[in-house]
Amino acid sequence: MIIPVRCFTCGSLIADKWDPFITRVTAGEDPGKVLDDLGVRRYCCRRMLISHVDIIKEVINYTRPI
Repeated sequence: MIIPVRCFTCGSLIADKWDPFITRVTAGEDPGKVLDDLGVRRYCCRRMLISHVDIIKEVINYTRPI
């Protein structure tokens, strides 16, 4: 849905790295090199960014009005 603020495993802050990561990867850069440039060294944090699927635009259509 929405990228978590912190890594589930180590608690490191990762949400601030999502926007630069996704823009550079969609531009065609290698995800591993982008994560190295952003300073994401731990494999648990790398997993959080690489495996995230942003489906908020699909789910928002099914919410009920309050």
